Amino acid sequence: MAQLFLILSLILTHFFAIATSLNDQGLALLSFKQSLQNQSSDSVFTNWNSSDSNPCFWLGITCNDELRVVSIRLPNKRLSGFLHPSIGSLLSLRHINLRENEFQGELPVELYGLKGLQSLVLSGNSFSGLVPEEIGRLKSLMTLDLSENSFNGSIPLSLIRCKKLKTLVLSKNGFSGALPTGGPIPKSNVLLNAGPNAFQGNPFLCGLPIKVSCTTRNTQVVPSQLYTRRASHHSRLCIILTATGGTVAGIIFLASLFIYYLRKASARAIKDENNHTEEKLKKTKPEFLCFKTGNSESEALENKSQQVFMPMDPEIEFDLDQLLKASAFLLGKSRIGLVYKVVLENGLMLAVRRLEDRGWLRLKEFLADVEAMAKIKHPNVLNLKACCWSPEEKLLIYDYIPNGDLGSAIQGRPGSVSCKQLTWPVRLRILRGIAKGLTYIHEFSPKRYVHGHINSSNILLGPNLEPKVSGFGLGRIVDTSSEIRSDQISPMETSSPIVSRESYYQAPEAASKMTKPSQKWDVYSFGLVILELVTGKSPVNSEMDLVMWVESASERNKPVWYVLDPVLARDRDLEESMVQVIKIGLACVQKNPDKRPLMRNVYESFEKLVSSI
Repeated sequence: MAQLFLILSLILTHFFAIATSLNDQGLALLSFKQSLQNQSSDSVFTNWNSSDSNPCFWLGITCNDELRVVSIRLPNKRLSGFLHPSIGSLLSLRHINLRENEFQGELPVELYGLKGLQSLVLSGNSFSGLVPEEIGRLKSLMTLDLSENSFNGSIPLSLIRCKKLKTLVLSKNGFSGALPTGGPIPKSNVLLNAGPNAFQGNPFLCGLPIKVSCTTRNTQVVPSQLYTRRASHHSRLCIILTATGGTVAGIIFLASLFIYYLRKASARAIKDENNHTEEKLKKTKPEFLCFKTGNSESEALENKSQQVFMPMDPEIEFDLDQLLKASAFLLGKSRIGLVYKVVLENGLMLAVRRLEDRGWLRLKEFLADVEAMAKIKHPNVLNLKACCWSPEEKLLIYDYIPNGDLGSAIQGRPGSVSCKQLTWPVRLRILRGIAKGLTYIHEFSPKRYVHGHINSSNILLGPNLEPKVSGFGLGRIVDTSSEIRSDQISPMETSSPIVSRESYYQAPEAASKMTKPSQKWDVYSFGLVILELVTGKSPVNSEMDLVMWVESASERNKPVWYVLDPVLARDRDLEESMVQVIKIGLACVQKNPDKRPLMRNVYESFEKLVSSI
């Protein structure tokens, strides 16, 4: 039957080429259409006219300026049939989204010749057969979702050649463990780091990261006719990770996949030094089994006394049962772990920071530190909602702040606030808010804390662009003796030794490991944030030292517009205010800590400036 469709489509394509002026892109798409069994249904193709000169205005089709097709998006259109090989002739194609249709058969080999293809989303169909090694030719691929089909055989090892891959979902198929020496998923970034949910629903798959031993699992290939897709779309709990940027190393699945909530379990005191802390929790909090790390529930129950979930906010609106059902989207990779956006079923959005565990922190110490963090309640400091601890992993759960970070907004990175929204009055209010939050940490926190990690990536922007200082307290939790101290969300890298982003914001005296953190460190770092927000130049990416550049311009009596962000040209009438802010910034970045102002004084200066405009 499939051969008959192919012959007919070739005949029709030849006819259209003679009878119309439709370009080769349109002819290829008409071949795709003719191969479908229900091509006239639901008016999907009503404007796919052979009389057109090109297909660029057809439903589901997007073209570039050269009238070449770059995107085919026809999700959930009840299309049935096979994927026509003519798709492979659309050499400019970047995106294919045919999810939730009724396509069947094997993927055409021509598909793997699309070297510029960035996303291939075919989930929720009935595609079958093997995924061949040729898929490794798609070097530009960033998203691959083949979930809920009937693919079988081994997961191709060639996927590790897709170095740009950020989202990988192969769940609910018939993949088996026949990789290449018996079936284990290879220990490569692209597969191992995808996390267990990317492979769930493949009952004959074994190896990491799904934690099923291949020595006890039959790894024979499962015939596709014995594996039929019948999964309900409403019961779909697959957590798909996406990233705002970075490489394959960022596809690490949220470690709390196996979070399991025990509502009726009686609390048990942790032995030795954790006795007192656990008894305290028993009186005030229900016990949770945060991480199901073993292969059986009995094993997890045996270890439950070392796994604790602790709400830090009395008005908390979620529990671990809801977290289990949530979708998680990878926001970024930090040098101490990963940060996810988690969306609960009720729509509540949270940010979850998974700390990379180097085994240095026990429960009592961890809870003492997070309780100190949770005591900082201020509108300009990110609020810690809850935490989760196990010997292997630690999670910190915060409110999700929607507009990204200040550094991304200044640089105009995708997914952040447009830099055009950062007018001078807005920038001034942001600086005042940061100074206010830091003043609270310095002056009014229980122990007059030091933040220690201030930079523009740690300043989050709320719905009305109000700043939230994030990252407070992380230096107490992570291994402070480590050579790497950074905790920023930064583009994910697989290459090695990279200079920490945070080092560009550190006070000169912070370079000495013998020096204890001081509040004047924060003043210096904030001074750099001031200069970054005024100039639009990042200390990380600037061709020359940002402080030296601004100081040099000031000493040479350059006009203020010489150093200002060009976006601020519309606010020329506020030049005097801008000059004052530059002076504050330069005062904060004095090399001698004793010459730097107190954060309280900096806040008072910004308060006056905001009131004056």
